[in-house]
Amino acid sequence: MLQDIEPYLACPHCARPLTLDGRTLRCPAGHSHDVAKQGYASLLPGDAHTGTGDTADMVAARSDFLAAGHYRPIADALAEAAAAAGPEGLVADLGAGTGHYLAHVLDALPGRPGAALDISKYALRRAAKAHPRIGAVVCDAWRPLPLLDACAGLVLNVFAPRNGPELRRVLRPGGTLLLVAPTARHLRELVGALGLLSVDEEKQRRIDEKLGPHLTPAGRREVEFTLRLSAEDVRTVVGMGPSAWHTDPARLAERLAALPEPVEVTASVTVAAYRR
Repeated sequence: MLQDIEPYLACPHCARPLTLDGRTLRCPAGHSHDVAKQGYASLLPGDAHTGTGDTADMVAARSDFLAAGHYRPIADALAEAAAAAGPEGLVADLGAGTGHYLAHVLDALPGRPGAALDISKYALRRAAKAHPRIGAVVCDAWRPLPLLDACAGLVLNVFAPRNGPELRRVLRPGGTLLLVAPTARHLRELVGALGLLSVDEEKQRRIDEKLGPHLTPAGRREVEFTLRLSAEDVRTVVGMGPSAWHTDPARLAERLAALPEPVEVTASVTVAAYRR
């Protein structure tokens, strides 16, 4: 609910605190932002563009795939790490999508409010209903986040953009960023067979270098397991990720038909902690 995260929200125009007045968020400078009937609020500046956000089809695919439990080990590892992190306060998920992972973490952290931050309104329509303590906000990860300074005890970032300076700004001293990123082995059986985007072997090193000036590494674990996917599952996992922007549907259908069913696929990610 937006009421739960209202004390942590900042105006995207002047960075002053926002107050919820009925179905409108207002700041002392007179800027106002309406709450959509689906329960989320848009805190994008007027010149923002949402063309990079997940489409309705991508969001539907992600919702179906995650609801089927395929990535449950990732959600469990994230919740376990969150339960061991501190301090108290807001849990913000940058690039929250449908709110699936944030909801799982909030189940492990009773009483903590959660802010689902994403640029896709289609995703946030679902995130706003994913958990009773989630408030959903449209924003751009590469702009100043609509959160007050040092307001979050924990920030999640799962397969999402990483803005180091803003992540540091919104974290409390001693606060933790939990970052989930794919390894080069993630979905490797599908990458070659279907012509999908691959993950750079140096991805984790590049993440550490980008975050290094802002946050301190505080531990990392690898989560790797095998999925048994039907042809429809494979179509769904392709449609929910970045390869959806680059895949020709006709060519994909042809390649899908050549796969065994079910097909065994490796899921492989790192769950890394960084501390302010």
